[in-house]
Amino acid sequence: MKLYTKGQIIISTVSGVVFSLLISSLIFSAAFKKGKTDSIESSVSETTSISDALEEPSVFNDDASIQLAESEEENNNLKNQYQVLNDTSYTYTQDELQNIRVYDACNGAVVNINTQVVGVNWFLEPVVQDGGSGSGSIIDKRGYVLTNVHVIKGASKIYVSLSDGTQYEAEVVGKDDESDLAVIKFTPPEGTILQTIAFGDSTSLKVGQKVIAIGNPFGFERTMTTGIVSALGRPIKNSSNRIIRNMIQTDTAINPGNSGGPLLDTNGRMIGINTMIYSSSGSNAGIGFAVPAETAVRVSSDLLKYGRVRRGVIQVSLVQLNNTIANYAKLDISKGVLVSQLTKGGNAEVAGISAGTQAVRYGSSIIYLGGDIITAIDGINIASIADYYSALESKRPGEFVNVTVHREGKDKIIQVRLADPAGTEKTEKTKTKTYGI
Repeated sequence: MKLYTKGQIIISTVSGVVFSLLISSLIFSAAFKKGKTDSIESSVSETTSISDALEEPSVFNDDASIQLAESEEENNNLKNQYQVLNDTSYTYTQDELQNIRVYDACNGAVVNINTQVVGVNWFLEPVVQDGGSGSGSIIDKRGYVLTNVHVIKGASKIYVSLSDGTQYEAEVVGKDDESDLAVIKFTPPEGTILQTIAFGDSTSLKVGQKVIAIGNPFGFERTMTTGIVSALGRPIKNSSNRIIRNMIQTDTAINPGNSGGPLLDTNGRMIGINTMIYSSSGSNAGIGFAVPAETAVRVSSDLLKYGRVRRGVIQVSLVQLNNTIANYAKLDISKGVLVSQLTKGGNAEVAGISAGTQAVRYGSSIIYLGGDIITAIDGINIASIADYYSALESKRPGEFVNVTVHREGKDKIIQVRLADPAGTEKTEKTKTKTYGI
């Protein structure tokens, strides 16, 4: 039996442990390498499977075909819609067709009116300045244009611009302050065919009916706006303190520059002449007023024939009644128009209307108290001079009117045959003593 020393035993033991650790290390390393290889191979296999799946047309290409088809369908729909919008056969709504038809038929007959006025410079020298602007309607192929009096008021020169851009100087044929209507004329070149607007029937209008305005608001030529008839028969006082009766109220947008332009029905007929607006700012507020065609036909006809409107008159001199006069004369009413004087042999005298006999000074004027007070004409109440002239605005010479007068505390109706103003003589002055009020 071989004997080992203690040192040999220790060396032998340590060597065994080291050898065991080395063997274990080699085994673990081999096992680790094998596991990693398997994992890599598994990953490669999975990757290959995904790649194979992506390459399969049944997984991706079918969906792509569906999406492509949907995209093409949307594009075709958009294309078709675009073609419809650009197709001349596109069907407009009935309302659109009406607007288009009226504009095409009438806009060429609407003119832009500009004026020049004479002003004074810093050296008190007369100078020509730009005046106002407005609109008008050609009512006769010879170049007659209907517009408002206030459009051409104070003008030294009047210019008419047509739809083709040409401009002509015009002259006043006649004007009527009672209706705020005027007729002017320009002379187009020989062979020019002017487009005109025909009058419609304003007496058959209904509230709610569609109406169309064409004009030059703020200088924007031949602008079209639409709306409805908001009310009928409005008595409106204009800037000259004249009451125009039977005005057409409309919500059609009317602005400065529209004055004198046509208010049309859906057949393109002129049923009114845009004249004024109600506004706190000077711009459209949805309330505009037009002189009815019924008035325009009568007025323009007289202006073309006579240069003035032939209205029947009562041959009297009148004073508007007020509280001061009523209190001084101890009258029982304070509204109406006082008959101060009569025309000698005139229709009022013949009919039996009484004039005043007591002359008094009222301000800078002499008036005569004690006469009849006119309170109504043909059932229209008369509270002022404006009411009086408005009631006679549509009356012709030779027509009879029923005049209600207040005399000695009682009302009396007197029938008067209206006279032609051209034949009215100077009123007779009653020679009595004058008293101051």
